[in-house]
Amino acid sequence: MSGSILAACLWAVTATLIAMLPSRDRHWRAAYGLIAAGIPILGWVTYENGPWTGLMVLAAGASILRWPLIYLWRWLRRRAAD
Repeated sequence: MSGSILAACLWAVTATLIAMLPSRDRHWRAAYGLIAAGIPILGWVTYENGPWTGLMVLAAGASILRWPLIYLWRWLRRRAAD
């Protein structure tokens, strides 16, 4: 297993463990940190393993961080409607 896939798996396990902990801000600070760490890992996975593997890792990350994506989608729709 390549180092980039191992890092992506470690990122997913970390995100799952963070989700199990109680949080006062509904995990938004943790989500920002996971996004900041996940983007370089995604680039690394795509570089080493190709675009299809990168898309699979992107889909896995999007399923874990779905609420920030939902809020981003809503914000973009509001901006487009104005």
